[in-house]
Formats: sequence, structure tokens, C-alpha cells
Amino acid sequence: MADIEYRTLLPEEVDRAEEIDRTEVIDHIYYLREGQLVLEEEHWEVRGWPPEEMVSIEDRLRECMDRGGMGYGAFDGDVLVGIAVLDGKWIGSAGKTLQMYFLHVSHCYREMGIGTHLTGLVMERAREMGAERAYISGLPSLNTISFYQGIGFDLASEVDPELYEQEPEDIHMTMDL
Repeated sequence: MADIEYRTLLPEEVDRAEEIDRTEVIDHIYYLREGQLVLEEEHWEVRGWPPEEMVSIEDRLRECMDRGGMGYGAFDGDVLVGIAVLDGKWIGSAGKTLQMYFLHVSHCYREMGIGTHLTGLVMERAREMGAERAYISGLPSLNTISFYQGIGFDLASEVDPELYEQEPEDIHMTMDL
């Protein structure tokens, strides 16, 4: 196993997110129907970052950090192999929820505990900021949703309308902190 170093990212380092190899072959997708997750066979191949999408993602990552959020990176030497970003914008009817906006681990580094470790750093920071709940909007793939369920996220009982409008196909989940 690689010797991974975890550290806080500086706002100017979010541009390095494009270093993450997001390659993935997906054969099962979740759909939310009548409040239940329904798994269906569906084939997707994810290869790289669309250049036009990467610019808006990097801008959004900086916004998250400008609002008081925090970014964390996992490094194998000088190579960024994982990234997680907590948005500093309070959401939810009680205003006590923070979103983990971004979590990606490079293809060859998955299933090594890096995503779990990065999520732990984000959740610790959210608790320090006074959050009572964490929110994610996850790609509806079997691997992604299984990962989030495995670390304690459940279907959101209160879906954030703005985040749902941005990503209606995603599975929206929360976890009590």
C-alpha cells in the first residue's frame, strides 16, 4: 500500500483536482423511486474530466473554501490522488447542516481507505464548525452509494432544494455528526 500523506489544501491548489483519475466503469445505477433506492443495470464509462466542466468545478471548490469551508488532499509523493472539500455554506431548515461538496479518489487508489480518511477529515472539520449534520449529493452508482452508506450516510429526510435542482439525478444523503 502506498504511503499516503493527508493535508489541508490551499485555495490555489484546488486547480490540482484535475490530477485525479476519475476513470470508472459503472454497471449499476440507483434511482430514487417512491422514497426507496432501486438498483438497475445500466452501463456508464467515466473517462477524465470534461475541460469545460473542470473550470466550473474548480471555481465552485474555491467558493466553498471562501465561505469558510475546507479542502483536504491525499498525496502519494507529489501526486494528488484524493481530494475532499467541505462547503462552508449552511443549509437545511435548521441551518445546522454542511455539505461535503466534493470527494474523488484516483482510480488506482480506490479501496485503500483514502476516501474514508478524507471524509473523516471533512466530518471532523464540520463538527468543529458546529454542524449537526453532513450532506452529500452522490453519483447514483452502486459503488458510490455503497461507499456512503458504509460510512454512515442515509437517504436525506430533508433534501436541499437548491442542491437538488443542481443535481436531480444524484442521490441526496445525510449523516448525523
